[in-house]
Amino acid sequence: MDRSKPDFKTIDEYIAAQAPETREVLQKLREAIHEAVPEATEKISYQMPTFFLNGNLVHFAVFKKHYGFYPTSSGAGAFKAELSEYESS
Repeated sequence: MDRSKPDFKTIDEYIAAQAPETREVLQKLREAIHEAVPEATEKISYQMPTFFLNGNLVHFAVFKKHYGFYPTSSGAGAFKAELSEYESS
């Protein structure tokens, strides 16, 4: 493991470590996921914020020039209608 990178333990830590303008977007995404799947729990997996429900459901992250939203196969199935307009594999 690269010790020069942060080792986040919670989504709160992950969001707090980001630039102020980014924190608001990440928090809104977090809230939207909670609203869509209130029974999911939060954790950090692969050093990304992750929502867990019978396995990893969805990950999200921020990068230098974009945000990433990574539903797992169970996550993609849970949001099938909402994701139908997007290309996916």
